Amino acid sequence: MKVSTYLSAPGVVCTLGDTLQEIASRLLAGDSSGMQPVTGRVADSVLTCGVVSTSLPAVPEHLQHHDTRNNRLLMAAIAPLQPGLQQLAGRFGTQRIGVVVGTSTSGILEAGEHLGRWARSGELPAAYSYRQQELADPALFLSRWLGLQGPAYSISTACTSGARALLSARRLLQAGVCDAVLCGGADSLCDLTLNGFTSLEAVSTTLCNPFSVNRSGINIGEGAAMFLLTREPLAGHEPVLLAGCGASSDAHHISAPAPDGAGAIQAMQQALKDAGLQPQQLDYVNLHGTATEHNDAMESQAVSRLLGSAVPCSSSKPLTGHTLGAAGALEAAFCWLMLQSGYNPQSLLIPHLWDGQPDAQLPAIRLAGLQERAERLRWVMSNSFAFGGNNTSLILGTSG
Repeated sequence: MKVSTYLSAPGVVCTLGDTLQEIASRLLAGDSSGMQPVTGRVADSVLTCGVVSTSLPAVPEHLQHHDTRNNRLLMAAIAPLQPGLQQLAGRFGTQRIGVVVGTSTSGILEAGEHLGRWARSGELPAAYSYRQQELADPALFLSRWLGLQGPAYSISTACTSGARALLSARRLLQAGVCDAVLCGGADSLCDLTLNGFTSLEAVSTTLCNPFSVNRSGINIGEGAAMFLLTREPLAGHEPVLLAGCGASSDAHHISAPAPDGAGAIQAMQQALKDAGLQPQQLDYVNLHGTATEHNDAMESQAVSRLLGSAVPCSSSKPLTGHTLGAAGALEAAFCWLMLQSGYNPQSLLIPHLWDGQPDAQLPAIRLAGLQERAERLRWVMSNSFAFGGNNTSLILGTSG
């Protein structure tokens, strides 16, 4: 028997802000003013990046070997979730609450800085700990910091990591392994990813321009988004179901998506089937929309073939940058905000920020305009696609 699963109000920190009201206001207004020029990270380059400017909490002294910017982003995101988490722990016990975190960087920022010092001086700084850069570290840190005793693990499937964390958390609930799961994703800006994507010639020095004929690559961003996933809705907000999840791994190429979008279509089809929906029932699609030549070509093919050209779509990447392992969870949080009348009383769609110059080589899809209102907002899809042909599609919906 299928078990319904509900997403709590998310905890979010990103370039749009660190409170849900601020983030919703700037998101629905298409405000990209938080995107900043970044120098000194890639030689001879000024990059446009999504930088978190809010103050981040300090890691407790007894957990200093977990002290990374990635974990501090998680601490900031989780702060508003802690009252609900405490209630769930009191009801079910800490051993019945799991932690699943998606990331692609973990503590590589700090490891790179520390190893750079070692290369220059022959000495590692006292703060260096190999455990910081382990991909499992964010989930282990949260479980130790919060005193949770359920399953705790990280997922690292590149740009689908955050979405996969929600999918995996849902399976823990459906299998009866947990009664609640703290889940989402986090990634911090670091030299490794900035230089790596630059070497792939996939980075735009100006604001990214998804689905435009003039697109020239991604902007990298940082952030964290976390949810409590439960079988019953938590009080305080309109209930939002994680209604459908789909995933595929077509393994087309190590860094390029399958041009025909077959793997992406498979993930979307699975999510629709899981949610019991037909394509025409979707009210909005949050596109992966990285503004690279190959992703946008593939995704427009996939969306056009499966969903047609009627459903409104947009990419939120020009507003936050591509937050890599956090992106799938962050964009699920944006979809959650869209579905809340308290944060979106006018039923606005997330606007697609671009130069308005379509690529004639791409199938036409309907890109949402600024201040565009939906006649209905009940079922929304969020897509995430990653290196290695790893694809994930989530469907969020209201229960009314």
